[in-house]
Formats: sequence, C-alpha cells, structure tokens
Amino acid sequence: MNRGRIVLIEDEEPIADMLRVFFEREGFKLVHAPTGEDGLERLEERPARAVLLDLNLPGIDGIETCRRIRALSDVPVIMLTARDSEIDKVVGLEIGADDYVTKPFSPRELLARVKAVLRRAEEAPSAAKELNVAGFEIDSGRREVRTPSGEAVRPTAREFDLLWYLAEHAGLVMSRGQILQAVWGYEYFGETRTVDVHVRQLRKKLDGIPIETVWGVGYRVEKS
Repeated sequence: MNRGRIVLIEDEEPIADMLRVFFEREGFKLVHAPTGEDGLERLEERPARAVLLDLNLPGIDGIETCRRIRALSDVPVIMLTARDSEIDKVVGLEIGADDYVTKPFSPRELLARVKAVLRRAEEAPSAAKELNVAGFEIDSGRREVRTPSGEAVRPTAREFDLLWYLAEHAGLVMSRGQILQAVWGYEYFGETRTVDVHVRQLRKKLDGIPIETVWGVGYRVEKS
C-alpha cells in the first residue's frame, strides 16, 4: 500500500528515525530533511501530500520555512513544536500552517492529525459548486472567493474549508467544537483558539465578509 510522500523537516535525527519507521509501516514514504533549506529543496524536486515542520530549526526557522512553503504550494503543513507558547502557535497558524502538535507527542497522535488534514484537503467541499454570501461568491471548484468588487482571493486550504462550512450553514450558529470536528476532522479537547485565528485571517483577506462572532458559542454567517 502506497499512501504517498510526506516531507519531514526536523533536525533531531532520533525523532526522524522513529517517525520514518512508524509512517512507513502505515504505507507512507517519509522523506527527511534536517533543515528548512533542505526541506524546500525536497518540495521543489517533487510534490508531497503533507509536510511535518519543526519550529526550531538551524538556519531558517520553522516560521520562515512555512512562509516560503506557502509561497510555493498549498500542501498541508503540520508544525511540530517543543514550545508551549500561544504566540508561536498563533503565528504558525497565521502564516498558513494547517495544524500544530506540541512535543513530546506520540507517533499515533501525529498520524491521526496527518490523516485528518489529508482527508479534509482532498475531500470535495460539497456537491454544490458556488455559494453566495453578501455578494462574496465562494467557488468550490476553484477554491477561491470573488469579492463584491470582482477581486479573486484564494484563502489557504483550511481557511477555505472553514468559510465553506459556515456558508453551507448560513443562518445557524456553529460552535467552535462543531467547526473543529467538521473542518479539522477530529476533536481538539478544549483547544479552540485555532478557529479564532482562521476566522481573523478570513476577515483580513475578505474585508466585509459577514462572519459574526456569537460570544461564548462560536460563529455564524448570515443568510444572503
């Protein structure tokens, strides 16, 4: 069984060896790159299904590496970090990481995160092709949004999935837990800040998009 190629950008060799054994047993081909520069080269050589990216790297760090990956590709990125800083997690999400896992982690947990990210990235959002929210045309085929002024904007894969989910349920208040389960594919066990970060990014990219915060609950998009 060949589940495709995953690039691991991680400078700790024991972690890389452990993950290679575990992921290859599950049918993935794990390509190890010890630095951000090496990882970018591996991605330029050949596309990957996902990237596992350590935050603390020699040379260019994980944040800058993620920025450069996003300039090249929409490949799903999961950040690996030993830091328990909320700032680091938020910055990682704001520059386009799809998820993060804090060290120490179990290989099984990381595999579950990878499978969830891949499932969401490769599923069609819906049989419908377009939704309209207050003049914003959301196109699931192109995975882009056309603003009322006619500008085409391409959110990150996760931002698009979040917007599509809210638009599909326009008029309803969706809790952060419901959003995490539907868009991220698994429960975060109380960690809901990632939803807020992605909503904030959507509001910045799509000025005027009517995503309403329902305090203490979640978010709602009003029906057009």
